[in-house]
Amino acid sequence: SVVNSELIHIPSLVHHGIEGEPLRLPVETRFPLDKAEIQGTWSHTRPSGTRVTLVTFTKEATITDMMYRSHLHFSEPNISLEILELNQEDEGDYHLNLNIEFHNKTGLVIKEERTVHVTVDVPVSRPVIGKRPSYAVVEDKANVTWTCSVKEGTKVVFQWLRDDIPLGPSDRYHFSQDNSTLFISPVRKEDKGSYQCVASNPVSQGQYSGTMELNVYYGPYNLEVNSDQGLRTGEVFTINPGELVFFECRADSNPPTSYVWISKSRNATQVITEGQRLEVLSYKLAQAEEYLCRAFNNVTEKQDEAQFTLVVANLGPGHEDATEDFGIYEFVSIPGKMESAQASCRSLAHLESVQDMHTTIYDVIGHVPETSSQSFLE
Repeated sequence: SVVNSELIHIPSLVHHGIEGEPLRLPVETRFPLDKAEIQGTWSHTRPSGTRVTLVTFTKEATITDMMYRSHLHFSEPNISLEILELNQEDEGDYHLNLNIEFHNKTGLVIKEERTVHVTVDVPVSRPVIGKRPSYAVVEDKANVTWTCSVKEGTKVVFQWLRDDIPLGPSDRYHFSQDNSTLFISPVRKEDKGSYQCVASNPVSQGQYSGTMELNVYYGPYNLEVNSDQGLRTGEVFTINPGELVFFECRADSNPPTSYVWISKSRNATQVITEGQRLEVLSYKLAQAEEYLCRAFNNVTEKQDEAQFTLVVANLGPGHEDATEDFGIYEFVSIPGKMESAQASCRSLAHLESVQDMHTTIYDVIGHVPETSSQSFLE
């Protein structure tokens, strides 16, 4: 803030001083001193409200309060005040009261008053952060307390960062009054990352602490089964007879999950193998068989499942676009006429004509999304 006056000018009305260093409160006079008489005082009001007169002056004489002779320097003729070595007692407001009488206007006294605010601070040292507990925590079950402290510094303001992004209060993030403590309750997956605090005050630019990692055990999430072979339509994989097919199960989890593959054929479930990868020989399958991948995190004690159906059919040419196969298919077994275990396939539009037959209907996909065909192929 700058105050411009016809007669005096003070460049700044706020000064942030450093403890132990000098501080000058400059005042510029904008009138010829040889054509005027001046009389003025500098006084100081401490934060407690106590006010004392420091200096009384004219052009010819200066009287400095005896208590402050070794602490202050009054600069004539520009009436600036200098504090030689700042301490905490020097904080507060400094008042300049000046009377000016010009020689050609005898009897007319012009009063000028200004107030300058001074703060005194100790520069901030590099902050240090801590974390409780010090070990990795389980999501939704644990809380974490972060602390940030400095050995030196006054009026310190703290800011927290995670992966260089500033953090603010939320339903799970709670800060102490001065932001030196961050309490996370409960911890979740998104809280993992590198934490850092920044400390600053009026005489220090931001001082950064070192970083500390928060390791969170979570998951499994986003479980998926994928294969680079065959044709996929939703949760259905179609493969050619005689093919050897590999499936892979993946989940987002910390620590990594354990995987179990389960077959659900003929209303019975059976564990086939363990591990992230499943190998299937198509000639050993019936026309369709259901499988399930189960992922389990033994630390979070959470699990997730992904189910899919494997269909063995001669894809042949012209089946590169899965949208051509969308619809509902009917597999019909006719008692007494199908000793060879052959089956015919009809559209559901003709279902009424076979009401006396034993029917099994397999729904490949229930509806056709409106997006382009390319989006269905993974």
